[in-house]
Amino acid sequence: MTLNVLVIGAGMGGLTAALALQKAGHQVEVIDRVAELRPVGAAISVWSNGVKVLKALGVGDAVEQASGRMNDMAYFTKDGQPLTHFSLQPLYDQVGQRACPIARAALQQLLLDAVGPDNVTLGLACTDYRCDDSGVEATFDDGSTRRADLIVIADGTHSRLRERALGHAVERRYCGYVNWNVRVAATPDLAPLDRWVQYVGDHQRVSMMPMSGEGASPEFYCFFDVPLPAGTPNDPASYRDELARHFAGWAPPVQRLIERIDPAAMARVEIHDIEPLETLIGERAAILGDAAHGMAPDLGQGGCQAMEDAWVLARALDDAGGDIPAALQAYDRARVQRVGSIVTRARQRADTTHGADPDKTRAWYAELAEEDGTRIMGGMSKTILGGPLA
Repeated sequence: MTLNVLVIGAGMGGLTAALALQKAGHQVEVIDRVAELRPVGAAISVWSNGVKVLKALGVGDAVEQASGRMNDMAYFTKDGQPLTHFSLQPLYDQVGQRACPIARAALQQLLLDAVGPDNVTLGLACTDYRCDDSGVEATFDDGSTRRADLIVIADGTHSRLRERALGHAVERRYCGYVNWNVRVAATPDLAPLDRWVQYVGDHQRVSMMPMSGEGASPEFYCFFDVPLPAGTPNDPASYRDELARHFAGWAPPVQRLIERIDPAAMARVEIHDIEPLETLIGERAAILGDAAHGMAPDLGQGGCQAMEDAWVLARALDDAGGDIPAALQAYDRARVQRVGSIVTRARQRADTTHGADPDKTRAWYAELAEEDGTRIMGGMSKTILGGPLA
């Protein structure tokens, strides 16, 4: 049975949902309030569970071509002393797919092209919707309305429609740290071009991840984490000086990285998440992506879980044969516990990395010095293999 589906939000989750629903034979329109699609953040690490969804939807090969080759992983102390270094190949062999770190703009464009720009309307904000026996009627800020059989709420962590679907407000929680992220030309004096390198110390972190694909000039996806109170000043003109102050005395590659950043191209984000939700559905409504499970980025699973949401929702509609309430219940059963546990684990990892309990952070530094990759890759594989396409 072909359904008319309205997807609110043209981010990673919304576009992946639109593509999955199109592949299942449904008519889909994507609407976003922004006038121009501008990715939030420099890049995204699409781990193997996300790549498997993208491959099943026909865009995985293009994503692989546009992504970086991340073959191994290393941690250093803040002054450059090695803590651990290991190949990621055992992980990739176990889960059957390599990770694909990729520029957000590149991934968003690949998804937009696959969905079809004609199926995406920008510059129109959905302000409300109501349900009746025959479907959903969505209202927009220009006074217009659109009808559909199902509405997919994918309008991000600041979702305007989530409260309407759930019947109550959802508060965002501050995770206690600020993240600066940017793309920088990859050179060997920063890190090997196929290695994910992280420096840790003083409850702070610096990361450089290879993210450029075939035919592109090599780049690193770089980020800096610093525990700070919420509401600290955000002035791009001061980014370099801020980072130089926070990371004074850190290893030479960190100093070179700070010198080479382009503050105008950098994002500065106070990291928030939301408490795991008890349900991800409303009447004729599915919530997915950051609207459903905004999480700390410390497991690299935010985008991947949005992709899983999209796949599971499309399969649930297929299996239910057009019975929308039954499909939504199946989607809810499949996703609530899965994403809730990852939100919780991401918060726990953020707390450990950023000194919420200094004793636990010191213990983690000591563990890294003894790490051979087994424990880290074991945690990654557990997350990846818990997905719908394991």
